Amino acid sequence: MKTVSLIIILVVALVLSVTGVAQSTESADTFTNPLLKSGPDPWTVYHNGQYYYIKSERNRLVLLKTPDITNLARAERKVIWRAPAGTSHSKNLWAPEIHFIRGAWYVYYAADDGNNHNHRLYVLQNKSKDPFMGSFGMKARIKTDPADNWAIDGTVFEHKGQLYLMWSGWKVPKVHIETQRIYIARMSNPWTVSSDRVQLSEPEYDWERVWKSPPGNGPSAPVYVNEGPQMLKHGSKMHVVYSCSGCWTPDYALGMLTADIDSDPMDPNSWTKSSEPVFQQCPENGVYGTGHNCFFKSPDGKEDWILYHANDKPADGCGRKRSPRAQKIEWSDNDMPVFGIPLPTSTVMEKPSGIKKY
Repeated sequence: MKTVSLIIILVVALVLSVTGVAQSTESADTFTNPLLKSGPDPWTVYHNGQYYYIKSERNRLVLLKTPDITNLARAERKVIWRAPAGTSHSKNLWAPEIHFIRGAWYVYYAADDGNNHNHRLYVLQNKSKDPFMGSFGMKARIKTDPADNWAIDGTVFEHKGQLYLMWSGWKVPKVHIETQRIYIARMSNPWTVSSDRVQLSEPEYDWERVWKSPPGNGPSAPVYVNEGPQMLKHGSKMHVVYSCSGCWTPDYALGMLTADIDSDPMDPNSWTKSSEPVFQQCPENGVYGTGHNCFFKSPDGKEDWILYHANDKPADGCGRKRSPRAQKIEWSDNDMPVFGIPLPTSTVMEKPSGIKKY
């Protein structure tokens, strides 16, 4: 009996071992969306072999660290900022981004005192080479224009040695909600705007101006939105991909501005707007509200990827049900990005090239 039992145990162990190897091989090479159960306005950057992914959780900012962006659920985590109570930036921390600029780390985000009308841009600084070391401290509130207008979704990029800030803002100071536009300005350093702002885009097409939503979501009056601008360069062109229509609607989508790589990004005439959304909901795939994205490179630098948030149902709205998802970008012969359609969460995809297998 002991011999028979031992044989059974060995057979079962062998089966489990083979199955386990097969499963680990598959999971080492592929992934499915979403990358996290919840996470609106996703942002990541690849630096020295690590992906740094930042997210807001109520009144704090959390940084995740992993060599495999598709394995965010198991990433190392650290709270890098807790908003001090009773200040102009205590609440509603939105759309944080982390950037390594000229030898230091900077986190850009929008915050207010509990009243959305008071949303402004803020920047934290950490001089450590590793953002998980040292500490982040408040560097500045970024004044985007002399009138100190409402501003959210700040992002920075460098072009021909000049640093630029892009964001979503109002045209003039208001005490009520106004149309959101995409602006750009030059910066003298990572925390100071040094030029007048220039408008690059405002909601013009019908697909940029959807504001009506399922009952219980969104405003009671029209609000037209351009927000979340992101720079994407490739070959002879540069692109600003932005989010449009209300995030509370399933029609939240991505539009795009395109310019020659040698043109002046501050000149509105440099840019041509896409006449159709470049990435939008796909009901047949069960994906809605595709927007507020960023872009990242594969570890070997050979692939470009889009990281965006989306909902599983059309009425999920603009809350915590939004989850981060990644897809590879293809490129046309004339350096235009081809985003395709948002894939179902059941789709098994190859991981970004160059990710080490663990």
